[in-house]
Amino acid sequence: MGKIISIANQKGGVGKTTTAMNLAASLAVLEYKTLVVDADPQANTTSGLGHNPREVTKSIYECMVGKEGIRDCIMNTEVKFLDLLPSHINLVGAEIEMVNLSNREEKMKQVLGEIKDEYDFILIDCAPSLGLITINALTASDSVVIPVQCEYFALEGLGKLLNTITIIQKRLNAKLSIEGILLTMYDVRLRLSNQVVEEVHTHFKDMVFETIIPRNVKLSESPSFGLPVIVHDAESKGALAYLNLAKEIGDRLN
Repeated sequence: MGKIISIANQKGGVGKTTTAMNLAASLAVLEYKTLVVDADPQANTTSGLGHNPREVTKSIYECMVGKEGIRDCIMNTEVKFLDLLPSHINLVGAEIEMVNLSNREEKMKQVLGEIKDEYDFILIDCAPSLGLITINALTASDSVVIPVQCEYFALEGLGKLLNTITIIQKRLNAKLSIEGILLTMYDVRLRLSNQVVEEVHTHFKDMVFETIIPRNVKLSESPSFGLPVIVHDAESKGALAYLNLAKEIGDRLN
C-alpha cells in the first residue's frame, strides 16, 4: 500500500518543487518505487525531471477531468524506480471546470486510488495556493510535508496552512497527518537562518525534520539540466541532504 505525501505551502519560493523532485529521486535511489505527481500548473517538476511541459499531451489535468486514464499519463524518468505524472498549463482551467462537479475535492483521490498499491511512495508537488487543486491533493494524501525557508517571513502564512489542514481533517480527510516541517535554503553563515531554525523548533518541536536542506549551487542548477540533483552531482551537499531526508521518511514506513 503506497503512502501519499503532499508537499504544500501556499507561500511561493520555499522549495516545494525542489523538494518534490529531489526527495522523490532520493527515495527511488533507495529503491522505493516512487511516483511524483506534478499538481502545479507551472509544471516545474515536469521540466526539472527532463520532460518539456509544452510537449505533454496527457497530464494530471486530463486525469482529473476524466478525459484519460492515469496509467496512460504516467511517464518514465532518467531515474530507475521513479515515475512522473506530469502537469500542464491547462491545469489552471481544471479548477473552474470542476466547480460544478459533485465530490470535486476528491477527484485526485479517485485518480490516485487506481495505482496507489503499485508504488511505495506517491509525492504530490502542490501549487503555491490553497485552491481546489491543492485541496484535492491534501484530500488524497496520507500526510503533508511543509517546506519552510530559513528567511524572515518564513512563519508568515504557516498558520493559515495549518488551519486549512485542520479543516480538511474535519471535513474531507480525517487521516491526514503532518509528516513534518522541512527547513530549506539554510545558510550556516547567516545569523537569521539560525534564528529561524531555533524559532521553528521552539514552536513546532517534534514536527520538524532533523534534516535541514542547505542553500546549494548544484541544487539550484540541476533543474536546468532536466535532472534531480542526485543524478547531477551525487556528492553535493544538496544531494546528501535530500538523501538523508529520504532515509528519515523511509524509516518511518518500515
